[in-house]
Amino acid sequence: MSYDSFEDQYDHYEAEFYTKNKDRYQRRTRKPKSRHQPKMANKDIIEAITDDSPVELGLETTYQPGRFEEGWLMESLRPLFEQALIIDVLARLKGGKEASVYRCEAHPAVGIRFIAAKVYRPRMFRNLRNDGMYREGRSILGETGKAIKETEHRIMRALSKKTGFGDQVAHTSWLMYELTTLRTLYDAGASVPRAYGSSLNVIGMDYIGDEYMAAPPLNSVTLETSERDSLFAQTIHNIEIMLRHGLIHGDLSAFNILYWEGRITLIDFPQVVSLKGNSRATSILERDVERVCEYFAGQGVVSAGGIPCDPVVIMARLRKRYFSQQRLNTEADYSRFQTEDE
Repeated sequence: MSYDSFEDQYDHYEAEFYTKNKDRYQRRTRKPKSRHQPKMANKDIIEAITDDSPVELGLETTYQPGRFEEGWLMESLRPLFEQALIIDVLARLKGGKEASVYRCEAHPAVGIRFIAAKVYRPRMFRNLRNDGMYREGRSILGETGKAIKETEHRIMRALSKKTGFGDQVAHTSWLMYELTTLRTLYDAGASVPRAYGSSLNVIGMDYIGDEYMAAPPLNSVTLETSERDSLFAQTIHNIEIMLRHGLIHGDLSAFNILYWEGRITLIDFPQVVSLKGNSRATSILERDVERVCEYFAGQGVVSAGGIPCDPVVIMARLRKRYFSQQRLNTEADYSRFQTEDE
């Protein structure tokens, strides 16, 4: 769901929010009861979600947020300003089903020109279904990225009862899985953005593109014949890097692989799946591989570097290496991909 359509659905969100928070809203407004409940203003919804009045940072940003996003956006981005990672917000790049991405001017100390800030939507406004499928086998991560112990009974009770605090813990854990995955894979040499910093609701990472446009996703690109085979092989190589670290993207497709100047960058990792801890790991990986092969087959790829653009063949090899024999995670294993016996 795009940000624009998200904005159009505030009537629905208002009704849901007011139903869940009726007592709280009445306390905050301190208005006498009446036979007709006035319609809650869109700006008040954001204020109630953040539990604050509109944020006044004293900053003049190039990008002028709309009234629906201003409070939430500025509150979310405040830590990146305070951490001296960004000095300006230049443009909104895209709105996804659970987050929006902004191009920001990096602080001179960072050493790069731009940073992409991924700002998660308020949890009640996000549109990700069946997220429990991805959470299976994962610990709950706190704001430092470390797993919360099961002996933390207050937190575990809040999670099980789905209280407001419990929802915030789950929201933070979702974001921290993306952050920790990006750092793990970047250090392993995968084609992912480098993460520079984060807070409870935002991740600052590499911006892919230039001052005029952001890198487009593969689904909107027609590849040159000279590069399509190489990019297919790169994508499969990145899937293998993830598997060596016990990870499966979980939502990999041409929609979240960026293309820029002959290179790919994989993005969007909050739903990353545990290879060993998730009972649906094989089927989730199979879906990722099928989507990748569908795109590259449509671009004319048949085989690249001995790797056939065939999800059945690729999955047979991946099962043998990572699911059946639990073979060592080494570059030598990858180099034998082409010659290993069936």
